[in-house]
Amino acid sequence: MDPDAILKALAHPVRRDMLAWLKAPETHFTSQEHPVEMGVCAGQFERCGLSQSSVSAHLATLAAADLVIPRRIGQWVFYKRNEATLDAFRAHLAAL
Repeated sequence: MDPDAILKALAHPVRRDMLAWLKAPETHFTSQEHPVEMGVCAGQFERCGLSQSSVSAHLATLAAADLVIPRRIGQWVFYKRNEATLDAFRAHLAAL
């Protein structure tokens, strides 16, 4: 876990929104055709009003900080929250 990378990733409100949406994907991504247990398809994040390239950049930042886990299935990439990293980061903050 890299606390600095996580803080950088969490600095942008869109990325915080993405993480919040991934906490309850069945609530926020009801139009996804695939089961949300697989993760959320990158295309579903366009709900935030950004272009596909901006969405991809935000997801890449979250993945680089290990806050989300990408999973490629065919031509699609699905994302899930990495709860282990989030828990470790919370513990790190509590220890400060």
